[in-house]
Amino acid sequence: MTGAQTPGERFLARVGGFLGLVYTALPVLTFAATNAFAGLLPALIAAPAAAAVVMTWQLLRRESARPALLGFAGVALGAAFALVTGQAKDFYLPGIWMYLGTALLFTASVLVGRPLVGVVWAWVTGRDDSWRRVRRVRLAFDLVTLGMAAISATRFAVQYHLYETNQDGLLALARIAMGWPVLLVTSPVLYLVIRSAIRTLPRGPAADEIA
Repeated sequence: MTGAQTPGERFLARVGGFLGLVYTALPVLTFAATNAFAGLLPALIAAPAAAAVVMTWQLLRRESARPALLGFAGVALGAAFALVTGQAKDFYLPGIWMYLGTALLFTASVLVGRPLVGVVWAWVTGRDDSWRRVRRVRLAFDLVTLGMAAISATRFAVQYHLYETNQDGLLALARIAMGWPVLLVTSPVLYLVIRSAIRTLPRGPAADEIA
């Protein structure tokens, strides 16, 4: 039997861990570098190839392939956009609109009374929705979810501006810098806020999972 994991550790395991987050940046780096030195067509071949190598490597290591699968799908979609339009910047377009969609989803979840971070936390820890009736916990999840919405909205605003102004190089840099590094910085803060709030919940087997 493995030792007990915190919700944060379980969440990172589901997305492939910190290394899995790093893997998602490799196809973008490959695309940007190849496009700069060899042109668009080689880049459209190299980026999906890099994503495929990452996915194969994770499968061989029996790691969680979720980040690689999602990354490969995103890279393939971006490559398809760029291939059709003939513009390298369109490689990043699906991801840009994804950020907008994510921001709207986070915000809408708060407006309907089911903050998405809280819903995901309950799913990971196997809880029911009783946390929604504890004011302090509900407020914490509302604030954290709105914080995630703000992060996604900022990613969209910055990258859409770079897209509209044809700054492909900076767009690639922003995609990487505003991706997993932001998550690594914000995750501990978000976790501490949530952990502080849910200490007010009744103690029990499920409550012990937050420690």
